[in-house]
Amino acid sequence: MLAADPAASIASIATEAGVDRRTVYRRFASREDLLAAIYESRLTAIEHAIEDARLREAPVAVALHRYVENIIAVNRTWPVDLARMLADDAIRQRRDASVREVDAFLRRATDEGLLRPGLPEGWASALLPEPVNLAAHQLAHLSPGQAADVAVDTYVRGIGIPSHRAPHPAETGEPERAELVPSGSLRRESRAPHT
Repeated sequence: MLAADPAASIASIATEAGVDRRTVYRRFASREDLLAAIYESRLTAIEHAIEDARLREAPVAVALHRYVENIIAVNRTWPVDLARMLADDAIRQRRDASVREVDAFLRRATDEGLLRPGLPEGWASALLPEPVNLAAHQLAHLSPGQAADVAVDTYVRGIGIPSHRAPHPAETGEPERAELVPSGSLRRESRAPHT
């Protein structure tokens, strides 16, 4: 319910859960306390998902699939707005530690040849949440494992037909480069005029 309406009242939440609002207030003194408990549960589930994927020691393809499958399950169980969650310093620090763990894994996946080298700094990390979130919510009819199959395949292979893929700028000699700007969006720069 909070995913659809982040401003939902305790009364609305209680009604959706099928309990009296007084029951909710007995456990949580305020709406903020309820949200903090939800965010804590989501973050703990993310940490367990990362640990279960064995990102440091499992073969990279296995670890990537397991991580994506686990995060799809977390996103389906705890569909709350992450931006609100990060307002709390302690939660943000824990989340940042999880991001560093995944980033280190993605560097390992690149070093071991699963992911293409030479991408703009931070591109693999910025791209991964997109197919995971889409799979979690738009492929809800699939199990987390089946949805992870689609998300991982899309992430690793893309959506183009291999024989019809656009050439990489390094293959064409085109003097273009792309980089992530602080906002997380991709900025393309070209030294040659566009026609």
